Parts: sequence; C-alpha cells; structure tokens
Amino acid sequence: MPLSDSPGDEPVPIHEPRLWRDDGWTALVIKNEDDDGWAVAMTRDGESEPALVGPWTMGRDKRNPKPLDGSAFITLVKTASEFVRRREQQLHATLHQSVAITADSGRLTVSLDIIPDDDEPYAWLSACDAFGEELARIRVAPSYKLNRASAADWVQGGFRKPGG
Repeated sequence: MPLSDSPGDEPVPIHEPRLWRDDGWTALVIKNEDDDGWAVAMTRDGESEPALVGPWTMGRDKRNPKPLDGSAFITLVKTASEFVRRREQQLHATLHQSVAITADSGRLTVSLDIIPDDDEPYAWLSACDAFGEELARIRVAPSYKLNRASAADWVQGGFRKPGG
C-alpha cells in the first residue's frame, strides 16, 4: 500500500484498525514481542524510527488489539508529541549549559555549547558580561565539566584554555 502519491507529496491519510496516519504522525499497532499483548508505535512523518512505543489495549476477544479510532489517535499524538518535546528539551539542556558567577569585573555568564559532530565533537566555552557582550570564547573538549568553580577558575585565569 503506497504511503504517499509520490515522493514529494504529503502522506495520504490512512484510517484503518491497526494503522492510522494523519496530522504528521503514524500510529501502527504491532504485536508486543515481550508478551502476548499489543503495542502501538508512534512515528512522526519523515522519521525512520518511532518516537514512542507503548502498550495497546486488547479488544473484547482478549486476543486481538482494540482498533484505532480518531479519539485514541488524538491522544496518542499528544502523548508522542510531549515525549518528543521533553526529549528535545533534555538534549538541549545537555548540549547548552550556563552558569552565572560574580567576578572582579561584575556578573558574568559562562556558557558551554557542545557541538555533537559525529567525527570530531567539540565545545565552545564562552563568557559574557551582564550586557550580553562576549568577553572570551575558546574551543574545549565536549567532556569539559562546567560548574561555578570551573567557570570562576577559567575567568580568574584570564580566559586561558583550561588545563593548558
């Protein structure tokens, strides 16, 4: 069954008992490999892997899955969207850290921005004054541990490369 009319087109909506696609998402009811139950995989259009896989309700016969319907699909989309949003927030928080410190020159914000390159990941360590003016920026290892003490040491050391 084709999922779209042609490669550049929007996916065609599908509303079947075990496959529901609409609003940028696909819900696919699958056999749960861990037990005799069923699961539903929620995949965002354009993604190759499901964003979320969760348990799915058994039907009245206690053997087959309950069919998908519009209200269940809406709930699944909300749940999967929230899960994706939280995962993106967590990734952002991991890759972009900052601490505020007080130095001789006043209040500074020291930031660590990790660039997760597949071949050679690295990070930028930077310091900005209270007006957002960048005072220093150096490249560091992505494993650099940013905290108030390491930020203060870097500032007090004249913004020299840590460990060097």
